[in-house]
Amino acid sequence: MVSMEPVLSIKEQEAQIDKAVWHHGQSDEAQLRKLLEDHNRWTGSKRARELLDQWDSARSKFVKVFPLEYKRALGEIHAKKSAAAIAPAAAKTKSSAAV
Repeated sequence: MVSMEPVLSIKEQEAQIDKAVWHHGQSDEAQLRKLLEDHNRWTGSKRARELLDQWDSARSKFVKVFPLEYKRALGEIHAKKSAAAIAPAAAKTKSSAAV
């Protein structure tokens, strides 16, 4: 299963979506814009140039297709990284208290 979501602006995405489930830690808008810029640079696409020139209105016409399993996996990866970062700090606090 997948979810289909609007491509939010960077500010909207920061406010609404946990960075733990951002693809490669980048906003959807930044990734989409980079794809269009690369496509325009390598192909000279007039349509890509038009979309980039009218970015604020063009972005709203795109949707993000996000596999739910991938979204879940990103959340799990973030949880494991967070737990690993917290564990050494907790161990250090325990050893300081024992002294």
